[in-house]
Amino acid sequence: MRGVPQGVAAPLTRAAIFLVVTLNPGPENCTAVRSFCGEFAALLRAVDFRDIEGGLSCVMGFGSDAWDRLFGPPRPAELHPFREIRSGARHAVSTPGDLLFHIRAQRMDLCFELATQIMERLGDAVSAADEVQGFRYFDDRDLLGFVDGTENPRGQAAIDAVLIGEEDAAFAGASYVIVQKYLHDLEGWNALSTEAQERIIGRTKLADIELDDSIKPTSAHNALNTIAEDGKEIKILRDNMPFGRAGYSEFGTYFIGYSRSPRTIEQMLENMFIGRPPGNYDRLLDFSRAVTGNLFFVPTATFVDTVPADQPAVAAPSTGSPSVAAPPTRHAENDGSLGIGSLKGDIPHE
Repeated sequence: MRGVPQGVAAPLTRAAIFLVVTLNPGPENCTAVRSFCGEFAALLRAVDFRDIEGGLSCVMGFGSDAWDRLFGPPRPAELHPFREIRSGARHAVSTPGDLLFHIRAQRMDLCFELATQIMERLGDAVSAADEVQGFRYFDDRDLLGFVDGTENPRGQAAIDAVLIGEEDAAFAGASYVIVQKYLHDLEGWNALSTEAQERIIGRTKLADIELDDSIKPTSAHNALNTIAEDGKEIKILRDNMPFGRAGYSEFGTYFIGYSRSPRTIEQMLENMFIGRPPGNYDRLLDFSRAVTGNLFFVPTATFVDTVPADQPAVAAPSTGSPSVAAPPTRHAENDGSLGIGSLKGDIPHE
């Protein structure tokens, strides 16, 4: 029976906190996290009730190694460590992270209160690895000046894109999420003409209209992020947020993408960092640098609510490779594939 999903397809909000933590060694810390799972929904309700119009939601995800330590078998079919990619000067890094909390609301104070309560409840069981406070920038633009998320699926199409179906029946209703924190060279970017920027992104800057294929380069960001098989585009759900510290000249975009299979986003990243074909990479990466990278599994809310505090973790640590080297010469010989197989495979589009 399919469980009740977490709020992965929640409406876009004005504020967000992306909180990534690592699980500290020791069985007592695993017990503490499992116990927290049972309290998670009540904690969210308590903070949400302080402003019922604030749109507060939170998605909790688990990394591959943390899943083994906390829950053991069965494992989600496609859960593995984030696959690092290197190609030339471009590097999709893999960084520590066992739990993700994606907190969204119309007000940052709600996000901050929930993040504070989460960390207080988890206590010494975890250590913070990364925390980013994101904000909606004017008319849904990133700090590069372009509208972000135009092609997000909506309604039932979004649900079909993000929720696992019968391809992994034991985890139907769950999802995968990949996160990356990108820092931008705004000085270099702003030195480009608007026309040059538009060719890199693949859309007009002011009106947010997709460039015609006759003038859009094949290396455009939106071209490389279009994944299709058998003539049908495979969608993901993004909820990217700008962030920054002006006093430190830090300007960035926090990428977060939900999908029913991580293979879709992994293919997008391969196209961006290696190129399609190899060498035809995303020129946006000449001005943007990934400084974090994680893959998490988002179980159903039903699963999280029913985790027993004393559940033994009996699975061995995952053996998935955390790194995939990607020299252009090697990929010119093997068609640039990371070896992740068909993006559809046995994943039906319901």
